[in-house]
Amino acid sequence: MIRRSLLALGAMATLGIPVAQAADFVPYTPEALAAAQKAGKPILVEISAPWCPICKTQKPILSKLGMDPRFKDLQVFDVDFDSQKPALKTLNARMQSTLIAFKGEKEVGRSIGETQPEWIEGLVEKAL
Repeated sequence: MIRRSLLALGAMATLGIPVAQAADFVPYTPEALAAAQKAGKPILVEISAPWCPICKTQKPILSKLGMDPRFKDLQVFDVDFDSQKPALKTLNARMQSTLIAFKGEKEVGRSIGETQPEWIEGLVEKAL
């Protein structure tokens, strides 16, 4: 099944049929965030922990939004709540399940513990 999907995507690309681009999900580093901010990209910082049930609820919502063509330029940085304490301090985040939207260098929205897809989508739209 996966092979067929990949073959179909390859055929579409060969024929010049546009293939949906996805948001770029990358691990957080201060340098990567700074570079994306200086480039003026729409950014979402996701602070999560593997043991967090709210984070587990947010992940598929963010993945689905990441496939939406409106968010193809979105850069999503994942900050691990347990191992990246300096990042939490820099971002002024005190809890896992925190989502922070940036439009370039400016923070445009923040949410803690949100699991409603339409509210998360509204937050991500602020970064565009």
